[in-house]
Amino acid sequence: MKKLLDYVLSSIYLLYFGLVLCVFHVAQVVAFHLLGRPAHKKTVDWMNASIAYGWYLTGSRISFHQVTSLPTDRPIIFVANHQSMFDISPIIWFLRRHTPTFVSKIELSHGIPGISYNLRKSGAALINRNDPKQAIVEIARLGKLIGQQNLSAVIFPEGTRSTTGQMRPFITGGVATLLKRAPSALVVPIAIQGTGRFNPKGMFPLTSFSQMSWRTLPGIEPAGQTPDEIVKLAQEAIEAEITKSS
Repeated sequence: MKKLLDYVLSSIYLLYFGLVLCVFHVAQVVAFHLLGRPAHKKTVDWMNASIAYGWYLTGSRISFHQVTSLPTDRPIIFVANHQSMFDISPIIWFLRRHTPTFVSKIELSHGIPGISYNLRKSGAALINRNDPKQAIVEIARLGKLIGQQNLSAVIFPEGTRSTTGQMRPFITGGVATLLKRAPSALVVPIAIQGTGRFNPKGMFPLTSFSQMSWRTLPGIEPAGQTPDEIVKLAQEAIEAEITKSS
């Protein structure tokens, strides 16, 4: 019975999800070309709110907790574990005050209504994982952007999703490159739970009545620490939070 419910509710949500992407793709194009970047950003914020709150159609629940206040007068590098493509929307919505901009694989910059357009227009670092030099250049560009404008970058140092919830080792390179270009940035870990269980085998079927959570943890000051030390502290903080909440 539960499996049948998963199929029914997943079908409802995915129809809704597709409609949201198409409607907001058009809205983004109009906003960007007629009203400029601020209007485009607001459109993207609401697209991601619609995606995230749409999960209620599957009987699932989401929660977001911010352990400490975050600065708006300096750049931030959000470092998160990665379980699912659904990790992203709540980060964009709940942290919209900080204009989170992602390090993303370049393949996602085409072919997905709404999402691909935003990646191309938001300043995201679109990296080719088969071309390390290109990846470093893109991440460095994003680091310079957040450093100059006091924005935030989001990076998943595992490099790929872990649907089991068992975290992979964090890779230092991307965070190190961001910090090199934005040395004043605060590094803030984000512990994500439940999204891997929500879509363990792709988009269909989703697992109905899932519980998903995002928690920003205390920031890590980079001064006096190597990138390896900073990334290690971030991974340990996320692992401790996930273990505590399991």
